[in-house]
Amino acid sequence: MSLRTLQKWHGAGNDFLVDVVEPGEGVWWNGARARRVCDRSFGVGADGLLVATLGAPVTMVLYNADGGVAEMSGNGIRCLAAAVRRATKADWDALDVLTDAGERRVELTMDGDAGYGRVDMGEVTFAPTLTGALGVANVGNPHVVVLDDETWDDDAREQRASSWAEQLGGANVEFATVLDPSRARIRVIERGVGWTLACGTGSVATAAVLHREGLAQAEVTIENPGGDLMVKLGPDGTSLAGPVQFVADVQWLES
Repeated sequence: MSLRTLQKWHGAGNDFLVDVVEPGEGVWWNGARARRVCDRSFGVGADGLLVATLGAPVTMVLYNADGGVAEMSGNGIRCLAAAVRRATKADWDALDVLTDAGERRVELTMDGDAGYGRVDMGEVTFAPTLTGALGVANVGNPHVVVLDDETWDDDAREQRASSWAEQLGGANVEFATVLDPSRARIRVIERGVGWTLACGTGSVATAAVLHREGLAQAEVTIENPGGDLMVKLGPDGTSLAGPVQFVADVQWLES
């Protein structure tokens, strides 16, 4: 049996369990254990599990709720940085994090257990558009951006999302509504998670596709069900900004 001490955080409702570990501690987490702890009925419950290994840079491993490994999370990396700051009792305002999508810098301002962070998200790349979608973008992980249709119910959205994601071997699907050139609203079916209250990489992908299509400006607020995220697109890369909130310390006993 092993007792793990975890922190639970969320970014605009996108919630994560974070295990901050020392270098050389070894790999303990795997997909099956991550799936059990993230289960909302039989575990603690979360959209994902983040493992932060201390070092320069800190490394991030992200397990989705289904136990699959994901390359990047714009909300998750802010939560991870805040958890590292809290675990190490540090007062820095910037942290370099090595993810499977590359190294990212997180700028973080904290006030007690709440804060606001900005993340360098790197380059957004586009792939050929799938039939019925507005665009396909990669933000370290793959996304299909679709203009939402109010005549669809959620069953119809889920069926369409499954078809688009299958064509890419797995992808997040964003259903977007343009409110004006500076603001859009999305609902997201996230790979390995399902419907989620917020998606950082999905917000970036949506902003990039809408901007490419002339539907949004380079700085745009993306309304997620759990809160607003800010995206800035530029020639030198893209940034994402949004909140972080500590929820609880958790002890998880696992065989």
